[in-house]
Amino acid sequence: MTRIAVIGGGRIGEALVAGLLESGRLTKDLVVVETHRERAHQLADRFGVRVTDDLADAAVGADLLVIAVKPGDVDAVLAPLGKAEIGSDRDQVLVSLAAGVPTARLEGKMPAGFPVVRVMANTPMLVGQGMSVIAPGRYARERHLELVTEVLGAVGKVVTVAESQMDAVTAVSGSGPAYFFLVVEALVDAGVGLGLTRDVATQLVVQTMVGSAALLDSSTQTAAELRAAVTSPAGTTAAAIRELERGGLRSAFWEALFASKERSVEQGASAE
Repeated sequence: MTRIAVIGGGRIGEALVAGLLESGRLTKDLVVVETHRERAHQLADRFGVRVTDDLADAAVGADLLVIAVKPGDVDAVLAPLGKAEIGSDRDQVLVSLAAGVPTARLEGKMPAGFPVVRVMANTPMLVGQGMSVIAPGRYARERHLELVTEVLGAVGKVVTVAESQMDAVTAVSGSGPAYFFLVVEALVDAGVGLGLTRDVATQLVVQTMVGSAALLDSSTQTAAELRAAVTSPAGTTAAAIRELERGGLRSAFWEALFASKERSVEQGASAE
């Protein structure tokens, strides 16, 4: 079995460990690196995996080194990794879930030729429904991408893109959950304005979104086709869609995603 070291025991690291165990991974094949003692005890008690604050020790015995820390903490992880005795007697891969950190920066801190895979994940990973997008570094090979895809598949779906597309990915799926949460927030508020209680409005909106997403995911029809099927001529849905279009919904999303992408580019540049 592949041995995996998850470096960082925060929400994303915890979600990955939970998903891996749920998918059948053995506790003996997982180790978590967490420096905060209380958090380390929480993870060890919940999952039964080894939790350590010795990054170098965890890394030496792992096939997959997963950086699951905030972008500002990446250098603190790379420094001891670059000095550890890794990559010599096994085909190891470094996987970074840190947003905005380019593979070139990661490769520059690792032993020469060390394979690196960059990942943009999103928060639905916490419930096993994440969207993870991976981009290979210069030294990552197909076998490395297959391994990373298999591991991340435990917490959702996985696609591969060129690293040049990662800023667009960040705008669409990385930040995407926030857009849906904002839409839910607006719909609930509107429902309350129509006279529903907030609890009822929330139930209606959340289940409608969950059901619509499931329908879209399982259907062979596009979103436009499914929307048209709900929109009867001169009906209630048509009246609502007309107002949304009049309010510039499409152009607002265009502008929002372009702004998100540009900000991702800026953050990536500052991270180099």
